[in-house]
Amino acid sequence: MIYLNYNNLDGETQERLLKQSRKEIETKHGKEIQICAENNLKDYDAILEEEAIRNLYNYKFTFTI
Repeated sequence: MIYLNYNNLDGETQERLLKQSRKEIETKHGKEIQICAENNLKDYDAILEEEAIRNLYNYKFTFTI
């Protein structure tokens, strides 16, 4: 669960969450994504970015107001 202050949803916070998600995806599925990128001639970083954004939907957020 990720706790966020409702007043602090600026770009910096969003980037931090995306970085955290990217790191998590790379740790869990990095080799699979790399193989997929090589087999389909796609950019590894672009696929990783898409998966990181998709992964954010799995997070549970708690906002404090």
